[in-house]
Amino acid sequence: MTSPTPAPWTPDELMTVNAARALAGARTCFVGIGLPSTAANLARRTGQPGLVLIYESGTLGSKPTRLPLSIGDGELADTADAVVSVPEIFNYWLQAGRVDVGFLGAAQVDRHANINTTLVDRGPGRAPGRLPGAGGAPEIAANCGRVLMVLRHSTRNLVEKLDFVTTVGHGSGPGDRARLGLRGAGPVAVITDLGVLRPDPATAELVLTDVHPGVSVAQVRDATGWQLKVGATVATTEPPTGDELAALRALQAPGGSAS
Repeated sequence: MTSPTPAPWTPDELMTVNAARALAGARTCFVGIGLPSTAANLARRTGQPGLVLIYESGTLGSKPTRLPLSIGDGELADTADAVVSVPEIFNYWLQAGRVDVGFLGAAQVDRHANINTTLVDRGPGRAPGRLPGAGGAPEIAANCGRVLMVLRHSTRNLVEKLDFVTTVGHGSGPGDRARLGLRGAGPVAVITDLGVLRPDPATAELVLTDVHPGVSVAQVRDATGWQLKVGATVATTEPPTGDELAALRALQAPGGSAS
C-alpha cells in the first residue's frame, strides 16, 4: 500500500490563506502583529490590493515590503500613506467606527470568542505566565465593524474558561455587546489551522462551519476545550492556489519582498 502524497502546503499556510480570504470586501483593516499581520499583508497582495492596513502605532495605509516585527517597526511608518499620533488613531479612527475589520490573534479563546492575551495559569504552586497583554485589542474588538481572529487550534488555545478576560468578544452570550455599549458586530469568524468557527446567530456560541482539506470534524472537536457544536452543514475550504502560496512564501522568506 502506497503512502498518501503529502499536501503541497502546511497547516499554517492553509490557515493563513483562509484568513487572508476572510478579508474579502473589506476596505480598512486594523491589524494585529503576528498571524493577523501575515494574513492581512497576504490579502493585500492577492485578492484585496486596495485594502488599507492600519496599525495601532499610528500608521495608515502601510505597505510593508517585509513582515513587520512589531507595531513599532519603522517599515510600517516608512511605507505608510500617513502617520498620526496614537491618540488620534484610537479616538478619531477606531472609536469613531471608521474601521471595517479588526484582525486579532489570541493566546486563549472561549466558546463566546472572548480573548485572553494577559496571563495563563501554569498550575498549582507556579506563578501565572505573563503574556504581552491587551495592547489595542479591547478597543479593536469593541469598535471595528467586525472582528476576525486567527490562531492555531488546540485545547490549550480554545478553552472552556479563560484564565483572564482581556478582550470581550460576545461576552456570555446574545445581548452582552449591546449591554456593554460595544458598537461593532464583534468576532464573526475564528480561523485556525483546522477549520473555521463562527458564532451561532441565536446563542453567539462558536460552532464549526468549515474544515480544511484533510481535516475531520472529530479532529476539530478533539482539539477544542469545550463540547464544540457543529453546523447543520460543514463545508470544506478551498485549497490554496499556486499564486496564494507563492505570495505567502515570498512574504515570509528571510529578506524577501512582499511586493
